[in-house]
Amino acid sequence: MRRRLIGGGALAAFVVLGTSACTPQEVLFIGLPEPTTEQGEIVQNFWQGAWIAAWLVGLLTWGLMVWSFVAYRKRKGRPDEMPVQTRYNLPIEALYTFAPLIVVFGIFAFALRDGPPLVDVTDDYDHTVSVVGFRWSWNFNYTDEEAYEIGTPQENPTLWLPVDERVRFQLNSPDVIHSFWVPAWLFKLDVVPGQTNQFEVTPTQTGTFAGKCAELCGTDHSRMLFNVKVVTRAEYDAHIAELKRDGQSGQLVTPRVNSEGDVRSYNK
Repeated sequence: MRRRLIGGGALAAFVVLGTSACTPQEVLFIGLPEPTTEQGEIVQNFWQGAWIAAWLVGLLTWGLMVWSFVAYRKRKGRPDEMPVQTRYNLPIEALYTFAPLIVVFGIFAFALRDGPPLVDVTDDYDHTVSVVGFRWSWNFNYTDEEAYEIGTPQENPTLWLPVDERVRFQLNSPDVIHSFWVPAWLFKLDVVPGQTNQFEVTPTQTGTFAGKCAELCGTDHSRMLFNVKVVTRAEYDAHIAELKRDGQSGQLVTPRVNSEGDVRSYNK
């Protein structure tokens, strides 16, 4: 009965996967989005490599389990026959001790290789965006252009970026911990009060991408959303000029939301 249930569950899982709209990559690699930045490709390669290793270990383990089920099953006519009982087998003990260590140290080595480039800051960047995460929205200062965007929980802000240009982000918070996350970038970083966290990305695709706070930060955490619009340099320059015409010039330091939900901002 138990075998039938297990077999039926496995069959049902394959039927669901086969009849869904999932691509092979979504099935094998748990649907990681296609990266839209140069740095996102590093994350994608690490993620897919980890899943390939996991599938290989899983297939080996499942294969050994099936083999043992078949090789050591009870046979008709010999119901009391037991397989040879093995104790203190040094090769087997070495295998199940060192094989997991190899896997763990292998993942550790790849993490050491791929992790630092994601948070390294260089002198080779094109412009800077100062991000202020506050309860419960975002303020984006275009530092070099002396302009800014600001949002509210009712009206999400849009961060504009030029395509194929390296951007340094400086993250700050005046109140609690937030987390700056753009899923299409395959990257997020905490926004910590009293501390400036930095990272750099190079967007490689134009379009509009969703962003959100990934750290539970209070009442309106779920509404702490924003968009990222990646455009050509000419469109970016035109947008900055439009912001300045609308009076959004300078830099905002500490946006706050009052009891009526209105944003109060303080210029430098």
